[in-house]
This record gives sequence, C-alpha cells and structure tokens, in this order.
Amino acid sequence: MATKFPPILTLQGAREAVIAATHRAIEIGIPMNIAIVDANLHLLLFERMEGAKITSIDIAINKAFTAAGHRVPTSVYKEAVWPGGAAFGIWNSNGGRFTTIAGGCPIVDVHGNVLGAIGCSTGTPAEDEDVATRGKEAIERVVRIGSKAKL
Repeated sequence: MATKFPPILTLQGAREAVIAATHRAIEIGIPMNIAIVDANLHLLLFERMEGAKITSIDIAINKAFTAAGHRVPTSVYKEAVWPGGAAFGIWNSNGGRFTTIAGGCPIVDVHGNVLGAIGCSTGTPAEDEDVATRGKEAIERVVRIGSKAKL
C-alpha cells in the first residue's frame, strides 16, 4: 500500500503566493515585504516591493515563521498578548521571533496539513493580513484543484 504524503510547498508554489500577494498590495497601494516559509519554518522565498519599509523585512519573515509554527494566523493573538492576557510575553519565545501582529497566515492543504505560511509587513496589521490572505488563498486554490501536485 502506498503511503500518502501531504503536498509540498515548492519554490514555484511560493512564487504563486507572492504574485497574488503583490497584486493585492498594488491594488491597495501599499508596497509590502512578503515572506514565504515552508512547513519546517525555513524561508523559501522573500520579496521586497519597491518602497516597502526596510524595518519590516524581519517582521514579515517572523510573521510567516509564527503562522507556520503555531498553525494559526498571527492575528489570533491580538487580545491575548496584553498585560494579564493568556499569552502575555509570548513574543519573547523562539529567540524573539514569535510575532503577535496580524499579517501572518498558514498555508493549509485540504486535510488541514500546514504546508508553510506567508507573512506580509509594511502596512497596518489589517492591510498586512489582507495581502497575506490573498497569497495564501492563491496556493490553497491550487491545492484543492490538484491534491497530488507539488505546489
């Protein structure tokens, strides 16, 4: 009996996510830093649009790292990280890489396996999440269409 493996997020798949995210960033008029990590939290692709904030480079990468590692969008931590919140101080974990600012979204296959994540930064948290969501959705559409394909 053949073993079934989840799809793998490839460089080509990461490019598709970046293209979709870039188009959305252009639509809303906010240049972005866009990072894609694989399921092992390693940087697969990074793009800095002209005019994106240099100080947001690490933030975009860390948003992707956090979303893939915790398997949830970084926006879920908004209320929990305030003093007294259940996750207060969590940003100190993982060598300071854990990010609680919206803009990181896991990329998930049809079975719920996290294939990686996208992180975007330069705009407001809502703008960053909007752009990241567009990139994530582009890949997830491909996963639904061709479940045996490498992405």
